[in-house]
Amino acid sequence: MKLGYVILYVPDVPATLAFYEKAFGLKRRFLHESNTYGELDTGTTALAFASEEMAGQNGLTVRFHRPKETPAAVEVALVTPDVAGAYEHSVKAGASPVHPPKQKPWGQSVAYVQDLNGVLVEICSPISA
Repeated sequence: MKLGYVILYVPDVPATLAFYEKAFGLKRRFLHESNTYGELDTGTTALAFASEEMAGQNGLTVRFHRPKETPAAVEVALVTPDVAGAYEHSVKAGASPVHPPKQKPWGQSVAYVQDLNGVLVEICSPISA
């Protein structure tokens, strides 16, 4: 077994893809013509977005992310060598600041923002082996 996708249910798939492209410099890999499903090129595991309507179509009952609510107990972690620069860029691009970069005891630099849908995004440096 391997992790193939992380799929977040969002109100507007094209707007979410555009936000991640602008705020984090990620590249769009795919957007279905229905605008209900899209993926970003994030390496081996795809970060994908599906419309909230698809959750119901898939037989799921879930609590959707909302910008004005406390974030759910999940985060998307994006790795970069320039955490401070990526944090500032994402906030200028519309991400909501949560915590500025902080050095962790294990040597990693970590910052947090929320995306346009209220999803918690960790911006972090690579962990040294």
